[in-house]
Amino acid sequence: MPADPTLPTTIVEDEPDGRTVRRLVTVVALAAVLPALYLPGLVHDFFDLKIYMRAMDWWARGNPLYDYVQPDRVQGELYFTYPPFTALLLRPFAALPLGVTIAIFTALTVVAVVATTWWLIRPVVERHALPRWFAVTVAVIGVLAVESTRETITFGQINMLLVVLILADLLFAVPRRSRWAGVGIGLATALKLYPGIFIVYLLAARRWRAAVVASATAAVATLLAAAVAPADSWRFWTHELWSTGRVGRTDYTGNQSLFGLLSRFTAPDRPDPLLWLVLVALVTGYGLWRAASAARAGDELTGLALTGLVGALVSPITWTHHIYWFVPALVVLVDAALSARPGPGEVAGRRRCRLLAGAAVLYLVITYGVVSFYDWGVAVERTDSPVEFVLRNTYVLTALVLLVALPIRKGSAPGGTR
Repeated sequence: MPADPTLPTTIVEDEPDGRTVRRLVTVVALAAVLPALYLPGLVHDFFDLKIYMRAMDWWARGNPLYDYVQPDRVQGELYFTYPPFTALLLRPFAALPLGVTIAIFTALTVVAVVATTWWLIRPVVERHALPRWFAVTVAVIGVLAVESTRETITFGQINMLLVVLILADLLFAVPRRSRWAGVGIGLATALKLYPGIFIVYLLAARRWRAAVVASATAAVATLLAAAVAPADSWRFWTHELWSTGRVGRTDYTGNQSLFGLLSRFTAPDRPDPLLWLVLVALVTGYGLWRAASAARAGDELTGLALTGLVGALVSPITWTHHIYWFVPALVVLVDAALSARPGPGEVAGRRRCRLLAGAAVLYLVITYGVVSFYDWGVAVERTDSPVEFVLRNTYVLTALVLLVALPIRKGSAPGGTR
């Protein structure tokens, strides 16, 4: 029956209390999924952190640091492989009960996730007027759910400390031309080497001063460690650094690098080093060219995301807990989708749908992961089918796609020092 036009129209508005309840239910529902995602990783039992602490005990008793070895059913013999500067920072923790050290590392990782997630999404929240605390809470839960974070926590890794140092540099210090720009990247490089790719990125983006500061910081930290532990430092930089066998099997599915992909084709033999070097040169050149283009366009986030993915691809060993860099890439996709405008000849909303679909697929991939729900790699086994090729190299293939497809958002952030 048609409405009487003479009667006042009743407008039903969404009550604030109703929105609050729905948001609270959403947060609780998302948080309730986390235990199920973490369950497979409980078998790790902070394995890596225990190696660190036992190596520190071994070192404190006067033994050579890099002689420490521990057996592993998947990787064989595992050694302490970090630079001496990292050992200096880890050694005080050996004086604490192991349970206390585990609690400290876990708490620091969670705090780092909260801080870095806020840094990443705050511009998106403000640009699109999203509900701040709801968006932040959902994003933090989302980052805690991805495989790289789960593996970092359950292995007891230090990756999020490196992420804090790198993001603080590239999101704040470098764009603001701070005198401290480069210090975070330099310290991260002295701690775990692979962040050195960000020094190359600074050079490619013509951030000369920040690159010099980063290099000098890494050098000073390294020399400090050499002054405290000269014999161990000499041994690391002249021998152990080049011995990838100390880290683990390169064909193991958890190694999501180009070298890991090639190793899974040739296992138990090693891949052709010339082929690997050609791939490294191509990926590094193209990836850093795009990253530098993003930096020049003022898109600091895309620049650092692309650089992190390049580093993950070209490193000989890139464990799943190293590949945090899908997270900033995901933020870029979501922000680009929310900001999307139809291009020439496009139906309105089509580009936004493509970007949101890409973001959804990426999140599903990095949450389900490549090793969490599979028993990959206990035995040496070649990749011998197309399905296995995709499943065992999912992160490698995803990173390669993102190097090409991740959008550069012109003027999304202030330009940095050129």
